[in-house]
Amino acid sequence: MSLVAEFCTHFVSLKTVEGRELIKILCNEFGFVKVRQKGSDVTLERSGTFVTVPAKEIRVGLLNRILKDCNTDREEFLKFI
Repeated sequence: MSLVAEFCTHFVSLKTVEGRELIKILCNEFGFVKVRQKGSDVTLERSGTFVTVPAKEIRVGLLNRILKDCNTDREEFLKFI
């Protein structure tokens, strides 16, 4: 596979995702626990790492930031979508 093709397939994989779906994946597959909810924002926790996820549509930029804050690999996350 050429470098350009590998680059394109690597970054095209992520898409918008519903916040509720992301919360379920993080809790069921990555060991996060729902700590609290204020409005549509849900705070999750795992081993002292806190992350707030909005329970609405999440676009790619915010999804990348949430995954980075969770110390979760993108490829690992994509297995569950």
